[in-house]
Amino acid sequence: MIYTDGACRGNPGPGGWGALLRYGTKELEIFGGERDTTNNRMELMAAIQALQALKRPCRAIITTDSTYVMKGITEWLPKWINQGWRTSTRQPVKNADLWRELIKAGEPHEVEWRWVKGHAGHTDNERADRLANRGMDDMLKNNRS
Repeated sequence: MIYTDGACRGNPGPGGWGALLRYGTKELEIFGGERDTTNNRMELMAAIQALQALKRPCRAIITTDSTYVMKGITEWLPKWINQGWRTSTRQPVKNADLWRELIKAGEPHEVEWRWVKGHAGHTDNERADRLANRGMDDMLKNNRS
C-alpha cells in the first residue's frame, strides 16, 4: 500500500510531497519539497517518487486524496495522449512533464489507484500529509541556511 499527498503554501508557492509505503510490517517514509511550485505538482511528485522508490516490479495500490491525480490517471490521461497532450479545449495539458514521468514510473508495476477524502481522519492519509508538510518545512529551513 502506498499513501501519497502534496501540500503547498500559496498556489504557487513553496510546496512539499510525501509518501508512506507499506509492505507487510515494513514501512518507508519519503518526502521532499520545492521552493516555487503548485499543489497539483506536489500531488503528482508524491506518486512519482513513491513508484520510483519501489525496488522491483510489483502490484502497488496508491491511495491519494487528490481528485486531480485520480481523475487524471484514470479518466483524462488516455484522452490527453490521443489528443497529442492537449485538453478537450485544445490547450496544452498542465504538468505534462510530470504526467509523463508518472507514466514512466508506473510502467514496471501493476498499479491500482484509490481515492480517499483528504483531512477526514484517514490515519495513513493524514500521515502522508504530515510528510508533505515536513518536506516543505525541511526545504524552507535548508534554503534559509
